[in-house]
Amino acid sequence: MGKKNFLHMAITLSVLYVAAQMLSDISSLKIISLFGLSMDAGTLIYPITFTLRDLVHKVAGLKVARLLIFLAAGINLFMAGLFWLVAILPPDPSVGLQAEFGLVLSPVFRITLASIIAEVVAELIDGQIYESWVKKFGPRWQWGRVLASNLVSVPVDSLIFASVAFFGVHPFPVLIAIFASNVFLKLLVAVLSMPAIYLVRDTKPTS
Repeated sequence: MGKKNFLHMAITLSVLYVAAQMLSDISSLKIISLFGLSMDAGTLIYPITFTLRDLVHKVAGLKVARLLIFLAAGINLFMAGLFWLVAILPPDPSVGLQAEFGLVLSPVFRITLASIIAEVVAELIDGQIYESWVKKFGPRWQWGRVLASNLVSVPVDSLIFASVAFFGVHPFPVLIAIFASNVFLKLLVAVLSMPAIYLVRDTKPTS
């Protein structure tokens, strides 16, 4: 793969990763019931970030994947700060529902903080397991890279996120339900998305 194509692929995957992270943080403000399970709505999109991170790792390497994780965390933290500022600024009294809109935005900071802590810890673990698999098996059993890393990182991510985001906000049984549904759905998406690892090649930028 040439340098130009490498850059296009790396940039595309990185943008998709950051976008999915931001959409997940905002969506997590709402707790939904799906198939009888309580979960934050961000779970509907967040699981694909693990696959996107794995694709970035495969295309650009571990250092770039780690840099992406920290950059996404910084962007999400800035987003939460901006939402907090918007929420506390005095509303225009001539426009309806402005105070209510501010109340909706306010919890984003805690959700985002929980998400940042969870994603940084879990995805650094995910990346290390992915890298260890590659070193041991090389190009063989690429689906195993995704499955092995997700089997460890998903429960870690879900436990940290549910605890930091919702402890003291929702009853303990709801927290357990959110954790269980998060793990189930994320692992399901991980299994379904495993073939995506074959869509890109292991590559290094070349001149």
